Amino acid sequence: MIRGLTCYIHASQATPAISPSTIHIIVMLPSVAIVMAAGKGTRMKSELPKVLVPLNGRPMVEFVLDAIRIAGIERVVVVVGYRADLVREALGQHRGIDFVEQSPQLGTGHAVMVCRDVLKDHKGPILVLTGDTPLVQPATLRKMLDEFARAQPACLLGTAEKANPTGLGRVVRDRAGNFSAIVEEKDATAEQKSIREVNMSYYLFDSRELWHALDRVRNDNAQGEYYLTDCPGILKQEDKDVRALCALVGCETLSINTPAELAEAERELTSQK
Repeated sequence: MIRGLTCYIHASQATPAISPSTIHIIVMLPSVAIVMAAGKGTRMKSELPKVLVPLNGRPMVEFVLDAIRIAGIERVVVVVGYRADLVREALGQHRGIDFVEQSPQLGTGHAVMVCRDVLKDHKGPILVLTGDTPLVQPATLRKMLDEFARAQPACLLGTAEKANPTGLGRVVRDRAGNFSAIVEEKDATAEQKSIREVNMSYYLFDSRELWHALDRVRNDNAQGEYYLTDCPGILKQEDKDVRALCALVGCETLSINTPAELAEAERELTSQK
């Protein structure tokens, strides 16, 4: 048996006796995770790479790695950049990690692009997370992995309902409730700004579809960067199956960009004990 391999058995009819001809077995190949950890985090007022800023005495990225492991993913690619040597040293004791350097840093899409060589032989799902989301819950990742195995989409976004969605990309759905688009706040209409379901940068991609979409991402924007958020839209425009699963719980909507938000995360972790 291949370690990490998941099998799902689907029956075409709910009958007491299922004949072999009505059984469909879906084989879920092992997943890998990409953790984006290249940023400086200027607003954290620290010379450390943002992901190494301590949270309850541990680098915040370690909580992300813990959640990934508990969810059942054993191989992780960590994208490093600012003071990469410190990140490698801090995480060197973790098993199953490959480090890939992003230099220069040209956006979240570029952060994933630089992982292509190390993952060229990987054929299963790819989970993409940021390293500054230490409140990620293993149960949320497991829900995403299970839904991905069941539906086999090109892309699955993990989304959240947030009472105050200001500054975040809104998840727009069609009348049937299916994913339609991610609309950034600066581009949103008044109606779209009232949407509370938001993109929190939890992504699961079919590996082939991820590289296909990244080949089509452009950097014709003011920052000259490549954005991972463009990938679901590219796949959707090609009539690929792109889904959004509103699975994130309240604590996972906390973004850590300032010392005040770090303190809030510490209080949340303390309350979970």
